[in-house]
Amino acid sequence: MPLPLNTILHGDAIVQLNSLPENSVDLIFADPPYNLQLERDLLRPNMSKVDAVNDEWDQFSSFEEYDSFTIDWLRAAKRVLKKTGTIWVIGSYHNIYRVGKILQDLDYWILNDILWIKTNPMPNFRGVRFTNAHETLLWAKKNKNSKYTFNHFAMKGLNDDKQMRSDWVIPICTGKERIKVNGKKAHATQKPEALLYRVITASSKPSDVILDPFFGSGTTGAVAKKLHRNWIGIEREESYIRVAQERIDAIDAGEYEESLYMAGVKVKRVRIPFGRLLENGLLRPGQHLWLGKRSDIYATILSNGHLKHKDKSGSIHHICKTIKEQPSCNGWTSWYYEEDGERKEIDLLRKKIREEIKI
Repeated sequence: MPLPLNTILHGDAIVQLNSLPENSVDLIFADPPYNLQLERDLLRPNMSKVDAVNDEWDQFSSFEEYDSFTIDWLRAAKRVLKKTGTIWVIGSYHNIYRVGKILQDLDYWILNDILWIKTNPMPNFRGVRFTNAHETLLWAKKNKNSKYTFNHFAMKGLNDDKQMRSDWVIPICTGKERIKVNGKKAHATQKPEALLYRVITASSKPSDVILDPFFGSGTTGAVAKKLHRNWIGIEREESYIRVAQERIDAIDAGEYEESLYMAGVKVKRVRIPFGRLLENGLLRPGQHLWLGKRSDIYATILSNGHLKHKDKSGSIHHICKTIKEQPSCNGWTSWYYEEDGERKEIDLLRKKIREEIKI
């Protein structure tokens, strides 16, 4: 079954997750029901009602029912997550400790807990507790030995070239960012795009597949589209689907330019030996390579992929450093071949092979 990329799937999160191919998703961001356990209306000092989360989808009859739901969706999420993928789950003190235990019980390996510190939190109007000014994000990989994506330098770039910390100071959705329908919030728990920008930039690459099993108003899809990632949303409420689809359709992400969106993203490439250029007929034994675009120093290509310069022979890197009398030398960017009277870096030929075999 092909992945339904850039699509909102209508239905139950667990059912839809189980319908997707195994090991097919690079990143999951999940904003599940928090099970807030609100027992009565919240009122401001002037007795006006607070627009709190009292939707049916956030209500569970017991902790046991909530735990069972959490186990089922996290198990289904793990099935679709690639071996190199990671998952982010956001929550409050009402649910995040239960979620964390279940993540560990299911053999996920927690990498970080991130505090989203709100600059403009809702006050505790009754004055009986501290103002709840943060939420917690748990970031985990599939198991202890899994490899995963973390774009350390991209995070430094977003933080004035300082290592990004685990406390993120970001305001909640207000003003133009808060989506409203008929003057009311379209979704009670809409997350700010700045939060998803960090999550997606930190732990994915362009063209990766980002899945949100509780899609809501579509923040994950909106930010994924802007960052040229693929996305899949799962949502059971038709009213939210309409809001999210309209929101995402209105985004013009522009053409993809690799240099813009790969900044700070470390890409591990399969090694291409110099001899591969001979095997593919891009260079040939006996051909000269020049040590610079205008240099008169050259070496001759041998049939085994070595170069010969005077009485010395060896790899493109060894002969380069020997001639330059330097401790090291990158032969890929130092040696040039001639084509139609023009000298070009041999690294262009390596890139050509990578493009052809898609690595």
